[in-house]
Amino acid sequence: MNASLRWPRLIIVTILGIALLAGFLSLGTWQVHRLQWKTDLIERVDARVGAPAVPAPGPAAWPGITREGDEYRHVTLSGRFLNAQEVQIYTPSDLGPSYWVLTPLLRDDGTIVMVNRGLVPEALKDPTSRPALEGPQQITGLLRISEDEGWLFSRDNSPETRTWYRRDIGSITKTLGLSPAAPYFVDEELTDPQAWPLGGQTVITFRNAHLSYALTWYGLALLTLAGYGLFLWTELKGRRED
Repeated sequence: MNASLRWPRLIIVTILGIALLAGFLSLGTWQVHRLQWKTDLIERVDARVGAPAVPAPGPAAWPGITREGDEYRHVTLSGRFLNAQEVQIYTPSDLGPSYWVLTPLLRDDGTIVMVNRGLVPEALKDPTSRPALEGPQQITGLLRISEDEGWLFSRDNSPETRTWYRRDIGSITKTLGLSPAAPYFVDEELTDPQAWPLGGQTVITFRNAHLSYALTWYGLALLTLAGYGLFLWTELKGRRED
């Protein structure tokens, strides 16, 4: 066999090997960055959740509120619930088909904060099926950022029919004509495990498998190098035999 005929195959395999190696290394490095981000997130959330409650941010602080800087802060606020303006947002849960109950809280300073009072099963979606909280209220919970964007397969909100599938605070408060309203909402903590809505449902544990993903991608990169090395050895051996 003429050894020069091996060059096209060598070029093709080399290009393919470089592409695979670069792809696997990029994915592995991306997972390392995600690992650092997730670790920082877990540490930040743990510190905020365990900190003493502070007053929920007022209007002067609203423009500067961010997910990185403020979400999951342990906050407290007081006021009166506007029960007639309650909205329910569908969510699956261990209770089966369920709803988040979001009720506007009129604060003592005249501003509005949407409070996620917790979960109710489908049978208790109708507000008339459960007692309303009247009079002054003292709320403690975790500050959450508005869910303005949906997931890939999530249904679109329908403000016209007062139907929401995510906790889009801007859309809700605008539709209800609530102003001035905070751009965030507060997940109320559990106060009575026998009462509905059932508070304290904030998910504060985060799956962190990025290290195993990174090792997988880097392992594939090593396999690519090993495979290419074997290919070169085979080619060189074949040339010598020719």
